[in-house]
Amino acid sequence: MKRFAFVLDVIAILLFVAIGRHSHNHVLTWKGMVSTTWPFLVGLIAGWAFLKTSHRSALSRGSGFTVVLFTVVVGMILRVIASQGTALTFILVALVFLSLFLVGWRWIYSKLERGLRS
Repeated sequence: MKRFAFVLDVIAILLFVAIGRHSHNHVLTWKGMVSTTWPFLVGLIAGWAFLKTSHRSALSRGSGFTVVLFTVVVGMILRVIASQGTALTFILVALVFLSLFLVGWRWIYSKLERGLRS
């Protein structure tokens, strides 16, 4: 289940990037997607590494928020280093979108799991 969870997180980031690029009239090219996605993927990997070293379940909603924070903070720092934009509104949109998606699927999972146990 952990691999599937990681894949869901990656899909959420790809969706975030694709929607963002489309809404700003950027062409959805392979190069453009990679350029925008890599900082957030590095942040996601850092968040997952933190969960692993702290022996926390990757499936809990709390872990979802941890992953969101790592993804956004590390992603924005890397975007600054790479001379990419980090406007306050972009940071807020990233926090809201990724919270909805990275925590959202975990919330649905917890409800389904709880329902199966009862």
